[in-house]
Amino acid sequence: MNEQITAPVVRLVSEDDSQEMKIEEALALAREEELDLIEVSPKAQPPVVKIADFGQHLYQVKKKTQKQRAGSKQTGVKTLRFGFRTERHDLERLMQQAKGFLEERHLVKFVVRLRGRELGNKDYAKDKLSGIVKERRDVAEVETELKKQGNQFIVILRAKK
Repeated sequence: MNEQITAPVVRLVSEDDSQEMKIEEALALAREEELDLIEVSPKAQPPVVKIADFGQHLYQVKKKTQKQRAGSKQTGVKTLRFGFRTERHDLERLMQQAKGFLEERHLVKFVVRLRGRELGNKDYAKDKLSGIVKERRDVAEVETELKKQGNQFIVILRAKK
């Protein structure tokens, strides 16, 4: 703003028109109106400036970013873990929880952990995880295919559009 603008020629914009002028002329106009010369677009050729109150300009920019942020909801990855020997009823409860997360547009990561001798029966764990994926097909599609990660198998589901 003001003297911090280094370009020799600027494009001064107002509500009704825009014109190119020397920086000194633009600064003189701003001082005449007892306002600040604010650089709106520094990368343009020549840089675009406007005459306004700097505090009011900062307020407007802050309001604009807050409004944009309010419109976009952050989605996260919700992790649901279960063990090799988890019973059917508990899996159904996990699937209901996953359905709620998917309705809120979150990604859901199912993790089945294998410990000790369970590592010898990896096919059973894969089948259990693929069964969950098949049951959630009505509300979800696979984001990341079933894969092994250390001593566990994971799959990530995304809500259908």
